[in-house]
Amino acid sequence: MAKPYRIPDFRKLYPGVSEEVIAVLKTTERKMQYQEYDLKVEQTVVDQEEQTVTIIPSREDSYERLLDQNIQFTEIVDSVEEVAIRNIRSQQLHKALSLLSEDERILIEQLYFEERTEREIADERGIYHNAVHKQKNRILEKLRKNLKNF
Repeated sequence: MAKPYRIPDFRKLYPGVSEEVIAVLKTTERKMQYQEYDLKVEQTVVDQEEQTVTIIPSREDSYERLLDQNIQFTEIVDSVEEVAIRNIRSQQLHKALSLLSEDERILIEQLYFEERTEREIADERGIYHNAVHKQKNRILEKLRKNLKNF
């Protein structure tokens, strides 16, 4: 679409097309103009009789323009319930971790807190990668069972 609010002459562009098709093309073009221009541009309405100017803001705006106007955005904050649930789950996980043996706890710490790979740990311990993977899965299953008991 080249210019806003200008509907092309579809009869000229598509000779021999039925009136129904022309009507659909015009409707579609107007909908596209509405999406591309009407929603994004503020409008100024001048009332000559009352000598007033009314500005109708755009219904869609860009983030950059809003920042330029120093418009503040609310910060997305977790609800009190979400924070409480997260704290309870954290305490439960801490209790479940304390029930693990020293070797099991070290493996979980290396994998999840130090973000090491199973292959790195296997190479360091001189064992196969699959052994570390199976050990990790057994520990996670043990943690799941312990968390259900809390």
